[in-house]
Amino acid sequence: MTDATNPLLDPATAPWWTGAVVYQIYPRSFQDSDGDGVGDLRGVLQRVDHLAELGVDVVWFSPLYRSPQDDNGYDISDYQDVDPLFGTLEDLDEVVAALHERGIKVVMDLVVNHTSDEHPWFVESRSSTDSPKRDWYWWRPGREGLEPGTPGAEPTNWGSVFSGPAWEYDEATGEYYLHLFSRKQPDLNWENPEVREAVYAMMRWWLDRGIDGFRMDVINLISKHIGESGELADGVVTTGPHGDGWAGSVNGPRLHEFLQEMHHAVFDGRRGSLLLVGETPGATVDDAKVLTDPARQELDMIFTFEHVGLDHGTGGRFDVVPLDLLALKATMARWQAGLHEAGWNALYWENHDQPRVVSRFGDDGRYRRESATMLATILHLHRGTPYVYQGEELGMTNAHFDSFDDYRDIESLRHVEQARALGSASDEQLLKGLADGSRDNARTPMQWDASPAAGFTTGTPWLAVNPNHVTVNAEAERGDEASVFHHYRRLIALRHDDPVVRFGDFALLLPEDPHVYAFTRTLSDTTLVVLGNFTGDDQAVVLDADAFGEVERVIGNYPEAEPGAVPITLRPWEAVVLRLG
Repeated sequence: MTDATNPLLDPATAPWWTGAVVYQIYPRSFQDSDGDGVGDLRGVLQRVDHLAELGVDVVWFSPLYRSPQDDNGYDISDYQDVDPLFGTLEDLDEVVAALHERGIKVVMDLVVNHTSDEHPWFVESRSSTDSPKRDWYWWRPGREGLEPGTPGAEPTNWGSVFSGPAWEYDEATGEYYLHLFSRKQPDLNWENPEVREAVYAMMRWWLDRGIDGFRMDVINLISKHIGESGELADGVVTTGPHGDGWAGSVNGPRLHEFLQEMHHAVFDGRRGSLLLVGETPGATVDDAKVLTDPARQELDMIFTFEHVGLDHGTGGRFDVVPLDLLALKATMARWQAGLHEAGWNALYWENHDQPRVVSRFGDDGRYRRESATMLATILHLHRGTPYVYQGEELGMTNAHFDSFDDYRDIESLRHVEQARALGSASDEQLLKGLADGSRDNARTPMQWDASPAAGFTTGTPWLAVNPNHVTVNAEAERGDEASVFHHYRRLIALRHDDPVVRFGDFALLLPEDPHVYAFTRTLSDTTLVVLGNFTGDDQAVVLDADAFGEVERVIGNYPEAEPGAVPITLRPWEAVVLRLG
């Protein structure tokens, strides 16, 4: 038994999700059933057995709601309907039932920091300064002494995540509204209790319909830092023309109050069966301790961004620098240690906003299979709930597009537009940045087979299929026992079957080794040693063999490898898990 006081590490009290693996579906890129080039719910129905064979416990759907699709569904115009692009509510009910029949729970993306500007709430809000819903959003007059609508007259100097100012001028009412993201994504004003109750009612409606929980998009932005008279303050300007709006938005003073209120208004009486995960940009380990402490009744786990920002240069996601393995190990270990006594980790390499990890931290050429399976082994053997993004289990890679015309992502396109306007980068540099960092790398269609559109659609896909689908696809992976797909199956089964993977204490080994990631997981008298080579060269691993005794190989990504003693030599991108004992 672990000596931790964390109830999530006690088999007698741990909730179901501490032993679960979650699979994220990005619906428009998963499977198209009607030939329009966009994935849909009937397409998901065609592939539920793939998920069951993989062995996952939960499916998380990126937004399916009715939306103008300005930000691929993260701009919601109706929270209680499915966008016709994906099907109908009845289609969703059928998908949920099919997944439930296979023992798989369903989590919906919850996007309530902002709505679409086409949502009826906002349409009413902008109709008049006297609208009953005016205070449902962040409306402010322009700066005193400046003409409204002119550059610099915005209420604050905040910049939008998607480039440009975070305020949009509305000529009809002569005021500005806040949008931390696209101008078509106005921020909701959570200070207004009517807003909160409308959100809670919507959430209860989904739970009543059979949904098993929520992934809460940028949930730590819902409480803004406001002054006594309701003012928002300018942010620090570091680069570019705009100030930092995050300082005035992240982890606001009422965040925990709002989350606890949500818990009691929505989840009381049915909490045990649900999963609640928050996306929390900028959250620290200390933030996570508070947000995920089960005694506080806020969230089950959060997505941290520290580890996926380690390869970002000063220019952010489009300025990729080589990964520093020492920094990655230190970061991951700090989160493991920080949430040992209270709270829980969400473990991920990829999602719809992140490039493919095998291209990012691995080798997507000669050692694609080896590096993909090594990275999977390292992640899944940490303590926490692993998340698998669609195609990750196939070892899908970045697309390596070589034309601006290939990209669809709003963040990428606005980055190019702004960089060109500022003259800050050449087109060659911009294309390199997109090829490394664009969110479209994760959004290319799922690669099911070697046919022209990868089995994704009979039509023209909304985003080009990765050319390597001819060799990297589910059909080929399924037929090869040494494939990335089958390695993921074995890792998921190991988490289900071996308590030390779920509950064991974590200890980092070889913290100063720049090439090898090594750690132990220990539960009672059982210890697993996890080793991963982050290079394309052989790496000797020198550990205290006398302390280990008998060694049993649990899993590895070189099928013929049978290390029976330490020290050992890891081959290029090799991973191995040893049981001591």
